[in-house]
Amino acid sequence: MGILEIFEPLYRFLPEVAAPAKKNLIQKRLIWTSLVLVIYFILGNIQVIGLTEAAAGRLAQFETLLASNLGTLTTVGIGPIVLASIILQLLVGGKLINIDLSNPEQRKKFASMQKLFAIFLCFFESLAYTGFGVFPSLIQPAPGMLIPVVLQVALGAIILLYLDEVVSKHGIGSGISLFIAAGVAGTFFWQLFQPVFFGTALLNPEFVLNLQGRFFLMLSSFIEGNLSIALPILVAIIFSIIIFFTVVFAEGMHINIPITTGRHGMGGRFPVKFLYVSNMPVILAAALFANIQIWSSLAQGIPYLSTFLNGLSWVTSVPRVGAQQEFSLIEGLIISFFNPQGLSLGLVAFEVVHAVIYIILLTILCVVFGRFWVEMGNQGPEAVAKQLINSGMSIPGFRNDPRIIRSILDRYIPPISILGGAFVGILAGVADITTGSLVSGTGILLTVGIVYRFYEELAKEAVFESNMLLKKIMG
Repeated sequence: MGILEIFEPLYRFLPEVAAPAKKNLIQKRLIWTSLVLVIYFILGNIQVIGLTEAAAGRLAQFETLLASNLGTLTTVGIGPIVLASIILQLLVGGKLINIDLSNPEQRKKFASMQKLFAIFLCFFESLAYTGFGVFPSLIQPAPGMLIPVVLQVALGAIILLYLDEVVSKHGIGSGISLFIAAGVAGTFFWQLFQPVFFGTALLNPEFVLNLQGRFFLMLSSFIEGNLSIALPILVAIIFSIIIFFTVVFAEGMHINIPITTGRHGMGGRFPVKFLYVSNMPVILAAALFANIQIWSSLAQGIPYLSTFLNGLSWVTSVPRVGAQQEFSLIEGLIISFFNPQGLSLGLVAFEVVHAVIYIILLTILCVVFGRFWVEMGNQGPEAVAKQLINSGMSIPGFRNDPRIIRSILDRYIPPISILGGAFVGILAGVADITTGSLVSGTGILLTVGIVYRFYEELAKEAVFESNMLLKKIMG
């Protein structure tokens, strides 16, 4: 009996979102997607009863990546869903779980096992966030409220799990991607446009830059001639725009490999995108950095190990400056130039070295994780060659042999995987040190990619629905 069959009696008790009898029209799918998005924002504003207020601590920089809001029903965000998916896919890819995902019955059981594991992780992470005290500055339950708090946080995570399923079956795209993009976009625009009062606070740069409503603050500072406040905000906004257009441009870059169906069939193209690895390497690298922060906290007080992990924690943390680490590195450089008393120039220079090390490490990890993810996700040359052969496709001018096709794909996929991983690593690192005071640079990178793919899917659906012949064929 395999692992899929061991838990089979439990699968029948799992609620499931029913798929529509036939594919919904794009207008109805947009309504479902919008409704789920509204529910997500409502959950993110419902405070958990029984929690004492505290700062997010070291997890603050990962909130947008996990689509979470500490202290609310979305405290753990999509963490359990993503972790369950990654662990099970790694076990399948490593052949520790023998399963044929091409078999519809086994695929359905695998999806049920993933849901069951995710629900378990909802309770586990809820307890870890509120009960274990790994981070002293994290939210803590009031005396006697541990169990009610854990149940509330776990319930919020389970609701997100099923909202993701609703989007997958009735909406457009993925609920996980939708929540990440919504969280990053909401934080970004709130940081820029939240109303803020101006006045004598403008005389204190460190206090003012820690306020929100950065766009209005920038305008007011320009009017008053206070460049030490206005320029950092302007530079952060400019870099956000640059990153947006850079990702959009990179998403459209690809190499087309000609293919044909059958011996004399219709010709086509197999596109190998420059961002073949997508944003997954950045997500994996960020998850590793988050775990290093946790290990560092757990190891406090252990000789030698705590020293080593503290150093590793510093290297893998986003370079920030200021008493509360409230400024991005680019803000610190500008503040130090216009107002030497505002920030220590030596501290800023030290963080510049930190930034160089951080970007190099992030780039290397993105390259490694990119190559790893391509192979584990059956996107490597050998797997793609088999897929083309099994689909009855071939490359014109070459023998229809998996080894021949693989040798051709070897010229494109591995180099592009390395280049794409390095590109997203460098771009995420630069974004973190330039836009970090507005929102996570990694979050901006992920959001642009998510929105771009959402746009592509909308365009495909629009073409499909406008073609009556395709609608008739596909039913």
